[in-house]
Amino acid sequence: MKTEMEKMRSGELYRFDDEEMQASFARAKRLCAKLNRISTVHKGYRKLIEALVPDLPATAEICPPFHCDHGHGLHMGEHSFMNYGCVVLDSASVILGHHVKLGPCCKLFTPQHPIDYMERREPQEQAKPITIGNDTWLGGNVTVCPGVTIGQRCIIAAGSVVIHDIPDDSLAAGNPAVVKRKLTREETKSASTTND
Repeated sequence: MKTEMEKMRSGELYRFDDEEMQASFARAKRLCAKLNRISTVHKGYRKLIEALVPDLPATAEICPPFHCDHGHGLHMGEHSFMNYGCVVLDSASVILGHHVKLGPCCKLFTPQHPIDYMERREPQEQAKPITIGNDTWLGGNVTVCPGVTIGQRCIIAAGSVVIHDIPDDSLAAGNPAVVKRKLTREETKSASTTND
């Protein structure tokens, strides 16, 4: 029989009042609280962030303040970066490729509550993974909803809400975000990587 954590990771309905789940939430809250009192230049930063997000590459960086549900559901590629104030609800896996850049206050949400209001009263939900491809940049305050895949070399404009998959080499914007145009190789080669 699957544990509630195993159900959560496999996209099944799970109970978040489960003892193991509550312990995982508590662990993440304690680590985030400590992390959010320091900066990336503090000597204890690396130890704390790696305790919160296991297997974080040495070249990846998350700027406090940062909040997450578990930490162990977040997987960042080499040279990936999250700016200040990001929130990752990592009930399902949140996978960021290599050289991914997230501007300030980006929010990545994997939990999905039941549609039926009576079911929603129960401490239960499902989670759908989020994947962001290599060399993609999310401007400030972008929200990515459960189950979304954003392709490689994309740019998502600041303030956008992404509710559907975005194909490779796309510039997307809006609420909901829609593809405005395809990015050319020349644009992606010369684009600045500091536009947060």
